[in-house]
Amino acid sequence: MGSFFELNDTLQITKEQGFPVELNFEKHKENSYTAKDFEGRVFEFKNKPGIRIYHMPPVRVFLAQNIDGKWLYWGLVHIVEINHDYLDKTTSGRYQIEYIYTPEEMKKAHDLIDRNAKTNFL
Repeated sequence: MGSFFELNDTLQITKEQGFPVELNFEKHKENSYTAKDFEGRVFEFKNKPGIRIYHMPPVRVFLAQNIDGKWLYWGLVHIVEINHDYLDKTTSGRYQIEYIYTPEEMKKAHDLIDRNAKTNFL
């Protein structure tokens, strides 16, 4: 019997799962956020469906906001803690924001990061 696993390079979450409520794309276009705005803060994500495998924390990954099934890449985060619930088959954890893309970088991010993905994006 074999097993299949995939190492994730992206933390793709909704606001309900723990995407920072402070990050708003319309406001970001007017007055860009930077990682310094969130320095020292640790955010939590929870109940991401499926057991998600990442390299051992702390690990840098892309941060994508899931908005009604469409992805908006915001930048880079360090996942500092991962928890797996094997009964409910969910993944939770904690992360820190390391870099926030400028609005111009966000427009190009999907093509650069997810070139071959069949994912919807904003």
